[in-house]
Amino acid sequence: MLELPFLRANRDEAEQRLTKRNIDAKGLLDRALELDEVRRNTQTELDGQLAELNGLSRTIGDLMKAGNKDEAEAAKGRTTALKTTSQELRERLEATEKALHDHLCTIPNAPNALVPVGRTPEENVTVMQEGEIPVLHANAKPHWELGEEYGFLHMDLGVKITGAGFPVYSGQGAKLQRALIAFFLDRATAAGYREIIPPHMVNAASAFATGQLPDKEGQMYHATVDDLYLIPTAEVPITNLYRDEIVDADKLPVKLVGYTPCFRREAGSYGAHVRGLNRVHQFDKVEIVRVEKPEDSYAALNEMVEHVKGLLRDLELPYRQLLLCGGDMGFASALTYDMEVYSAAQQRWLEVSSISNFETFQSNRLKLRYRGDDKKPRLAHTLNGSALALARIVAALLENNQTLEGIRIPKALQPYTGFAMITK
Repeated sequence: MLELPFLRANRDEAEQRLTKRNIDAKGLLDRALELDEVRRNTQTELDGQLAELNGLSRTIGDLMKAGNKDEAEAAKGRTTALKTTSQELRERLEATEKALHDHLCTIPNAPNALVPVGRTPEENVTVMQEGEIPVLHANAKPHWELGEEYGFLHMDLGVKITGAGFPVYSGQGAKLQRALIAFFLDRATAAGYREIIPPHMVNAASAFATGQLPDKEGQMYHATVDDLYLIPTAEVPITNLYRDEIVDADKLPVKLVGYTPCFRREAGSYGAHVRGLNRVHQFDKVEIVRVEKPEDSYAALNEMVEHVKGLLRDLELPYRQLLLCGGDMGFASALTYDMEVYSAAQQRWLEVSSISNFETFQSNRLKLRYRGDDKKPRLAHTLNGSALALARIVAALLENNQTLEGIRIPKALQPYTGFAMITK
C-alpha cells in the first residue's frame, strides 16, 4: 500500500509514475487526498472538542467548590453537547478512515522510474539474451507428447483425480522434479539464503499483507469454512514471517528461501499455449525472499537476477531477461524482471521467473520496519523472485534435450537425478 506521507509530499511524481500503469492515476490520487483531508480535519475537530471537554471537567469541579452552581450547571450542559458531537465526530472519523484505507487498497504500487511505458507484454523490454537456440531432430515433440511416450508425465491421470491442470509425475519424471527442487535449494543456501518450510495455506491477513488481496482473490483457492487460502507462491507465507516486526538494522539483509507447491486457479486460461505444463493449477517452485534497507534494495534486486541467471546457465537453457512495462507489472511491484526460457519444440518463450522489488508497498501493509542508527523505525523494502518455477523449466528441459536415444539431463543436474538420460 502506498504511503500517505509520500502521496501528500510527492503528488505530481506519484501521478506520473502511476500513469505508467494505464490507470486513472489522477482520479485515484484526488480521491485519496480528498479523504485524507476530511480525515485530518475531522481528527483536528475531534481533538479540539476533547480538549475542551477535559478543560470543562476541571472547570466544573472548581465552580462547584466555589459555590457557583449556575455556572457549573451551564458548563455541564456544554459538556453534554460536546459529548454528543464528539461521538458523532468519532463515528465520522472511523467511517472516513475505513473509506480511505479501502480506497488506498485499490491503488497499485507506483512504478520505479526505470519502468518503461506500455500496456501489453509485447511492450516489455528485452534487457539481454543468452544461450544457443537448440536445433531439434525432425521428429521432435512437445513435452506433453514426450511425457506420454516415455511414460513419466500423466496429464490425463491428473484430470481423473482432480481436474485439468493437475499433472501427475512418475518414475524418472518424479525424480526429475525432486532433483530440480533440491538443486535450486542447494544453490540458494550456498548463496546465503536461509531455508524455510512454511505453511501451504495462509489467512486473509497474510494474503492482504503481500498484495494478493484484494487484487487476486479470484486467482486463489479459498477454503471458505476456515477462511484460509492455498498459497499461490511461497512469497506469501515467507514474507509474512516479518509481519508486525521491527528488525534491527544490523540484522539486514534478511535472505530466505523456501520450496512449496503453489496453487493458482488461472481462471479463463485456455488454448494451445496453455497445453501440458505451460499453465497448470498446481506446480512446484523455489522462491527467494529478501528484506533490505531502501538504499540497498536495487543492488539486491540485481544480485537476485544474477542468481537466477546462474541457475539457467547451469541448466543449459537459452534464456532472456525482460524488464516489464507498466501495464504488465504485478499490482504490488515497483519494478519486475521476468526470465524466460526458449522451448524449442513449441518455438516460443516460456516465463519461468519473476524477480520484483516492492519497495515499501508490502512492508507498509506488513508493518515491517527496521530500526536504524537513530533508533527510529522506518519501512523496509521487500523483494522476491522465483528461483525457479518447475513446471515450465521441466517443459523446456524435456523439449530442448530430446534426442533419438532419449532425453538428456544437464550435467549440473545429474548428481541429483542419478541418471544422465530419460529413457523409455
